[in-house]
Amino acid sequence: MAKLENFSWRSENHVTTQTGGRLNTYSLRFIKIVHFAINSKVDNLYEMEAVLTHFASGIGGSYNIATDESELLRHDKLEKLYISTRAAKHFQRDIVRGLDGYIVTGNKQVQIANKLSEDSRKYGVENTCSSGNMLSRVALTCSKAFAQIAKERENLLKLLGTQVTEPLRAMVVGSPLENARHLAQKYDRVRQEAESQVIEVARCQARVREPNVNPDNISKLEAAETKLHELKSNMASLGKEATATMAAVEGQQQRLTLQRLIVMVEAERTYHRRVLEILNQLESEMLSERQHTEASRVSAANNVTPPPPAYNVSENFSSDHTYDDLTDGMGYFLGEVIHPYQAESEVELTLALGDYVVVRKVTSNGWAEGECQGQAGWFPFQFVERRERVPASKVAEVF
Repeated sequence: MAKLENFSWRSENHVTTQTGGRLNTYSLRFIKIVHFAINSKVDNLYEMEAVLTHFASGIGGSYNIATDESELLRHDKLEKLYISTRAAKHFQRDIVRGLDGYIVTGNKQVQIANKLSEDSRKYGVENTCSSGNMLSRVALTCSKAFAQIAKERENLLKLLGTQVTEPLRAMVVGSPLENARHLAQKYDRVRQEAESQVIEVARCQARVREPNVNPDNISKLEAAETKLHELKSNMASLGKEATATMAAVEGQQQRLTLQRLIVMVEAERTYHRRVLEILNQLESEMLSERQHTEASRVSAANNVTPPPPAYNVSENFSSDHTYDDLTDGMGYFLGEVIHPYQAESEVELTLALGDYVVVRKVTSNGWAEGECQGQAGWFPFQFVERRERVPASKVAEVF
C-alpha cells in the first residue's frame, strides 16, 4: 500500500476550472478539505483520490456543501452582517464612552458655576462698597444668570444620560445582539461539521467501490449519508434563522443609533440657544446699569458745590459777588454752625457743630468766608445759620 507522502497532488487549477473561476472561494475550501483528509484516517491512495475527486467533480452534487450556490450566498450574507453589527456595536460603545466622559466633565462645570453664582450673590448682598452699589447690583444679576446657566447644563447632562447613553448602552450589552451572534457562531460550527461529513461520505463511498466490499462499509456509508443529510438540514435552518436575526439586529442598530445622535444634537442646540438668551439678557442689564451709573455721576457733577475761590486776606470782603442783604453795614454777621464740616484744603475752615462764625463774605456759588476761633477760611454757607447775638459762653471763641 503506497504511502501518502508519495502521493502526487492534483493541481488546484483543476478545482478552479471545474468551479467556473471561483478561485478565491473554492481554493480556500479545497485547502481546508485537503488538510482534513491528511489529518483523518485515510490510509490508502484510493480513499484519498476519492475524497479529492468528489470535491473536484462534485459540483452541484447532492453532498457537496462548498459548491451549493444558495448556501454560499447565505454564508457570505451572514458574514457581512456579522462584520456590520460588530462595527456598529463598537461605534455605539465609543459614543457611550465619550458621553460618559462629557457628563463627568459637565457635572464639574455645573459645580463651578454654582460656586461662582453663590460667591456673586454673597458679594451683592454684603455690599461693602462705600461709594455706591452699582457693582453689588451687577453681582446679584450675574449670580442669577450663572445659576440659570448651571441649571440648563444640568438638564442637558441629564437628558444625554437618559435619552442617549442608556439606550445605546442597553443595546451594546443587550441580549438580541448576543443571541444573533450566538446563532451565527452555531451555524458556522454546523457548517464546518457538515463539510467534514462530506469528506466522510466520500471516503465511505470509496471503500464501497473496492473489490470484496465489506458489508460493514455499506452500513457505514448509509449512516454517514444520513448524518450528512441531517447536518445539511440543520445548517440550512440555522442559516436562515441566523441571517434573519442578524439582519433585524443590524436594522435596529442603524435606526437607534441615528435617532440617539439626532436627540444629542438637538439637546446641545437647545442648551446653547437658552444659554445665549441668558447671556444676552445679562449683558443688557449690565450695560443698562453702567449707563445709569454714568448718568448719575454726570448729574452729580453738575450739582456739586464748586470749590472755594482762592483765599486772600487782602480781598475786599464786600465785593459784588456777595449775596444781597446778608451782611450788615459793617460787612459781616454772626452765624451758628448747624452741620459740622471738615476742611479738605488749606484755604477751607473746619467747623464743629455749635460753633459761632463771623461771616465776612458770601459768594454766589454757595461758599462763605469767615473766621472761627482765630482761624479764617472758606466753608459751605448752608452749614451755618445767621444769629443776632452770641451766647456769653461763646463770646471768647468768636472774638
